[in-house]
Amino acid sequence: MITPENEAAGGPERLEDGDEVGRVIVSEADLQARIVELGDRITADYAESPPLLVGVLKGAFMFMSDLSRAVALPVDVDFMAVSSYGSATRTSGVVRIVKDLDMDLADRHVLVVEDIVDSGLTLSYLQRYLLARSPASLEVCALLVKEGQQRTELDLRYVGFHIPAEFVVGYGLDVDERLRNLKAIHAYAGSLS
Repeated sequence: MITPENEAAGGPERLEDGDEVGRVIVSEADLQARIVELGDRITADYAESPPLLVGVLKGAFMFMSDLSRAVALPVDVDFMAVSSYGSATRTSGVVRIVKDLDMDLADRHVLVVEDIVDSGLTLSYLQRYLLARSPASLEVCALLVKEGQQRTELDLRYVGFHIPAEFVVGYGLDVDERLRNLKAIHAYAGSLS
């Protein structure tokens, strides 16, 4: 079980189900402080036209929840799910829309809320897909960007943290649907297949 003392020490932990959780990459306190900063910036930038926040499931659900509460505007929210990983730990490059949006984007200011940008291929596809729906504007707020991994040029208006090119879990990010519930972002110390 992860304890506050062990989490702060950054050493590997073994959860009850046997998964190994490595050192803390971004602490819970740092996550919450940065989300408040992002919320303040978004509030200022969209003061005249509150955006539609589009959360990319499943990984962004925790970030989306905290970010939406940090934005002091009457924002609308919607979710979509895309898949390019399946159960793998690297993107396949083939993007599938698993759940589409319920709201119309035409003439709306849209802010895509993403958990992590790795190669950037999925996000690039998603941006093209959403721009075809004629939003007034389309911007991205990414919690994490892996350093040196992007294979396409991306314009990210808001970024929480740049992190090393490691597989990470926690705060919505998973390995085979597990470990999303960790309060911090951790390196994954288990074996990856």
